[in-house]
Amino acid sequence: MASGAHGEARGVHEGILRRQSARESSARTYARALPIVPVRARGLTIEGADGRRYLDCLSGAGTLALGHNHPVVLEAIRKVLDSGAPLSVLDLATPVKDAFITELFRTLPPGLADRARVQFCGPAGTDAVEAALKLVRAATGRTGILAFTGAYHGMTAGALAVSGGARDLQAARLPYPQDYRCPFGVGGPRGAELAARWTESLLDDPRSGVPLPAGMILEPVQGEGGVIPAPDEWLRRMRQLTADRSIPLIADEIQTGVGRTGAFWAVGHSGITPDVMVMSKAIGGSLPLAVIVYRDDLDVWQPGAHAGTFRGNQLAMAAGTATLAHVRENGLAERAAGLGTRMLTQLDEFTGQFACVGEVRGRGLMIGVELVHPDGDTVSDDRPSAPTGQEPTSTPRPAAPELAEAVQRECLQRGLIVELGGRHAAVVRLLPPLTISDEQAAAVLDRLADAVAAVARRHEEHGPQRTRPQGPAQRAG
Repeated sequence: MASGAHGEARGVHEGILRRQSARESSARTYARALPIVPVRARGLTIEGADGRRYLDCLSGAGTLALGHNHPVVLEAIRKVLDSGAPLSVLDLATPVKDAFITELFRTLPPGLADRARVQFCGPAGTDAVEAALKLVRAATGRTGILAFTGAYHGMTAGALAVSGGARDLQAARLPYPQDYRCPFGVGGPRGAELAARWTESLLDDPRSGVPLPAGMILEPVQGEGGVIPAPDEWLRRMRQLTADRSIPLIADEIQTGVGRTGAFWAVGHSGITPDVMVMSKAIGGSLPLAVIVYRDDLDVWQPGAHAGTFRGNQLAMAAGTATLAHVRENGLAERAAGLGTRMLTQLDEFTGQFACVGEVRGRGLMIGVELVHPDGDTVSDDRPSAPTGQEPTSTPRPAAPELAEAVQRECLQRGLIVELGGRHAAVVRLLPPLTISDEQAAAVLDRLADAVAAVARRHEEHGPQRTRPQGPAQRAG
């Protein structure tokens, strides 16, 4: 780009960012950490108004299973536009909706598709969570919900009540098993077993203070919680515990679904069939769409018991059908499993190369790298001592959100877009599209390694500059 044209583009870029800062609310989040102005995009690549190109490993927070502007998605949208079909039809039946439901049911876990009902909700995942909570309360006549520490299910009142940062007496919080910062100090199968026993005891102890709940909601892989995959055996225990007590199990597949974790739905890794599945993000093929799918015997709603104006987004259904079919027909979930394993193997080398990398974890193309203080004392994160005869599987150092933010900034300078998450916003997250090539994956890892090395080098040169870990509310501000 010629210098004059570059200067003009830079002026447009800065002007738009300046007006955004002046006019949009203080609740904006991604725009603070990623001061870019996307104008064109294809696949993994975004081009900004200033002419810079970026590899996008945010993917609309996991929305873009096929990346930006995939040809099959664009073709599906154009077909609807060119047909003259209505674009928004409330909950009326249409050929576009019929095709979407047919394709969606084709992908469901065994035992659910042949007895499923689907409810189209408002356009966002949090709307679907609200619908799922309302459904199980209506079906059981009970009110309480079991949820898990570190969870994230959305931003509306009910979704916040079952997310990790909320306080709500109707949502009982349970320990979510993890290895690196195990709440019981042991990690591994033993930690998962203790978490399951805790849940079982809470349900069966008449003095636990938790009455039989209307449902249990969980993420098969916690995303915003720091990319923490649930152990398969623990998920099977949760399925058995809930089934034995007639508690509907709600699987939040909003971010994990449509091949992201290496199975079409993340519950497939453990082989469980939930009673309710919450879906959004990738099912709309980049456009707003959210549904719940549930067992027919839970369908106790009266007409109008749950509604919403934007349930009939025909463009999103067409884009979603094309996306679901493309992922299924081209084995993209299986490819995500293989490529994700290779990427995790390479990223695991970071823990030996950089003292500021505490753990690398993930499943499929849902990957997290936790940053810690290399010169900090090991901590227990206020965990109880390990049981007698058991040694902790790890002694993690304090989370380092400021180092994670620095890595995110260094990545952006190198043309790589990543997200942050985790309990202390100290986890660098990768959510590339399932269509990422081997060469692109190598470029992503190279840029990330270079960014981490730069941050580690600066930390060594200037010493620790520690800040207090931030919670979700502080990060969003």
